[in-house]
Formats: sequence, C-alpha cells, structure tokens
Amino acid sequence: MGAWLALALFAAVCAALMLGFPVAFTLAGVSLLFAAVGALAGVFDPAFLEAVPNRIYGIMTNETLIAVPLFVFMGVTLERSRLAENLLESMAVVFSRLSGGLGVSVLLVGMLMAASTGIVGATVVTMGLMSLPTMLRNQYDPRIACGTICAAGTLGQIIPPSIVLVLLGDVISNAYQQAQRDLGIFSPDTVSVGDLFAGAIVPGLILVLGYVIYILGVAMLQPERVPRRVDHDEHVSVSRLLLAMLPPLLLIVLVLGSILGGIATPTEAAGVGAVGALVLALVQGQFSYEKLLDTMRSTVQVSSMVFLILIGAAVFSLVFRGFGGDEAVHELLNNLPGGTVGALVAVMLLMFLLGFVLDFIEITFVVVPIIGPVLLAMGIDPIWLGILIALNLQTSFLTPPFGFALFYLRGVAKDSVATRDIYRGVIPFIVVQLMVLLLVALVPGLVTWLPGVIYR
Repeated sequence: MGAWLALALFAAVCAALMLGFPVAFTLAGVSLLFAAVGALAGVFDPAFLEAVPNRIYGIMTNETLIAVPLFVFMGVTLERSRLAENLLESMAVVFSRLSGGLGVSVLLVGMLMAASTGIVGATVVTMGLMSLPTMLRNQYDPRIACGTICAAGTLGQIIPPSIVLVLLGDVISNAYQQAQRDLGIFSPDTVSVGDLFAGAIVPGLILVLGYVIYILGVAMLQPERVPRRVDHDEHVSVSRLLLAMLPPLLLIVLVLGSILGGIATPTEAAGVGAVGALVLALVQGQFSYEKLLDTMRSTVQVSSMVFLILIGAAVFSLVFRGFGGDEAVHELLNNLPGGTVGALVAVMLLMFLLGFVLDFIEITFVVVPIIGPVLLAMGIDPIWLGILIALNLQTSFLTPPFGFALFYLRGVAKDSVATRDIYRGVIPFIVVQLMVLLLVALVPGLVTWLPGVIYR
C-alpha cells in the first residue's frame, strides 16, 4: 500500500502544480497531507519528518546554493543595463549584407546573453522585445522570427553559467553520493557544478551551430523568408563592435574562466560576476538607483522562490521515501526491458513530458532526486546524465503547446503575431535540439571530454 501511496503522492503533486498552486507550498502541503493519511493508516512512520529541520539547515549552509542569488543578480543587472541591445544592433549591422544575417545575429547575441545571464525567461523576454519588431520590420517570416527568438532565449538553459546547471549540479551531486553509498562505497566521489559547466560547453556550442546552420540553410533555399536587412544605411566600425562585445565577453571570461581554471568556486565566481555586471552597467551609464532597487527586488523574489521550493522538495522527498517510493522506483527502473538503456530512455521521456507542464526547478527538485540515484547506481556517468537532463528540459521549454519559452514570447509579442506562427516556428529548432540530444546520448565523450581535460 505504501508504494501506491507514493505514486499517488507524486501524481497529486503534479496535478496540483498543473492547476497553478504555488510550487513550494504545494510540495510541502500535499506531502504533509499524505503523511498524515499514511500515519493514520499505519503505513508511514512520522519519524521521517524529524529530519526536516536538518534538511532545512543543510539548505541554509550549502555554499553551492549561494551562487543562485548572485547569478540571478548578475543576470537581472545585465537585462536592465541595455548591454544586449547595443550588442544586437552592432551584430545586426555586421551581418546585414548576409541573407539570414539578422537571424544569425539574434542567435549569437542570445548565446552571449545566455552565457552572461543564465536565466531563460529573462533572455526570451529581452530578445523578444528587442529583436522581434526589427525582424518583422525587415520582412522576416514571422515563424522564422519567433522560432529564432525562442531558441536563442532557451540557450540560457544549457550554456554556463546557467542557473539550471547550478541547481542541477547540486542535486546530481547528492544523488551520486547516495548511489555510491547504496553500492557500499562510503568514500564517494563528488560531482561539482564546475564539472557540469565544463560538460555543457561543447554540446551548447554544437546546439548554437545547429541553429545557425538551419538559418543559413533557409537563406539558401528560401531567401525571401530571411531577407537582408533593409532598415539601415550604416557600417559598424571595429571599435564599435569591440565595445559592444567586450563587456559580455569580459564577464564570461571572469566567471566561467575562473571556474574552469580552478581559480574560484562557482559561488566565488558568481560573486565576481555580480560585481562585474554592476560595474559594467554603471560604466554604460544605463543604470540608476531606481534600477538598482528594482534589480535587488527581482533578485530577492526569484531567490526566495528557489529556496522555498528547495524546502518544499525536502519535505516531499522525505514523505516519498517514507512510503517506500524510492525502492519502488528502483525496482521499476531495474525491471524495464533494455536494462540501463531502457531505464534511461524511459526517464528521459518522462522528463520531456513533465517539461510541458512543470518548470525546470520543479522537475530538478522533485524528479531528479527520485530517479538520479537509481540511474547513477547503474553506472551512468553523472556529468553526462546531468547534461542529458538539461538538454531534455531545454527541448520541453520549446515544445508546443505548453513550452514556457512560447508563453514568454507570446506575452511580449504584438497581437499581429499569431500564436500559431510562434508554435510552428519553433518546430525546426526542436528538430535540431532533438538531433543534438541524440548525438550527445550516442557520443558521451562530447560531454565528458572537457571535464576530463580540465579536472584530471
């Protein structure tokens, strides 16, 4: 009966989240309700809940998670400082004589913004407000324009320093240690956020290259859908281009370079990035005291949401384990046909489907702690698994009808842009995404090579 209650708990949490209830309170509230029912039925030991204070204390003292508010502050500061607007304008002029050049510019700027901010929603909204009117004014097919912006915005999911990878890195690390303890290894190896950052670089670049190849392919076969830019008559100087590119590149080098070079931990590098973003915004002259207050308020709101979800997820995981849910999942995945490959495919499909209706934070804190230890105990590389999950969730961000990136763009697009154009426009990019996901699944070395070179 306990295993059935564990399954019912998971289904009830997903249903409540789909109905729009607050994530943190849903996780904790539904879990406590099921715990009470289970205790009355004699199938749940309330002693499991005695671990809640220790879990909360562990969250409060987790140095890795301190990087979350710092990276959020860095991303929001860059969003408010108009660095992306200057960069997009310069890039668009550079590629103006190329059919599809504006689309390529949007993708490259999206890549740099992803590496600078790491926040998917902010990137999609920012790129939508800046790029969509320009692309439509230059006679771009609305489907191409919308698909390009959505795809560029979701690069923040996979290109480090990504908030997704910070949170996923902490969860994967805990799952890896638990898997090793279950195997009788009591001096477990560890996986750091830096490992996931290094592992994500090559797949992220391949993904950007795939997007660019698609745009250039459309430019060759259907140039009328992605015409040359016509709303300008200027040339961009090398100095102007460097001035536009230098700030985000400098920030990327400071943050990502310090992590990969072993100079700083992700948390320390996040602190450097937050201060660096503030300095760049002040130097650009696009920042004021009011914008600083707004940035701090947004940072506190996002960070509070993340940590409340963490606490709710801790309650959920304890109750789920108290019902024997972890053992049931272990048995289910081990009994699937195809062994390790079959279990991995089933989990990836489940996460893809859940990505339609749940946010990446919810999936990271609810699903990964359940399935992670089981898959890692089968011998799957933790860095490879983490990047597969990140790519998978990024795909679900784009997929109609519930992809979050589509909702973000719909919210800022003019009424003249039909919702069907947004939905149809992302389909070719989803195909590219799935091809890259399959490539990474078949060639794990694309993920594990760089971490092996850097941290060996």
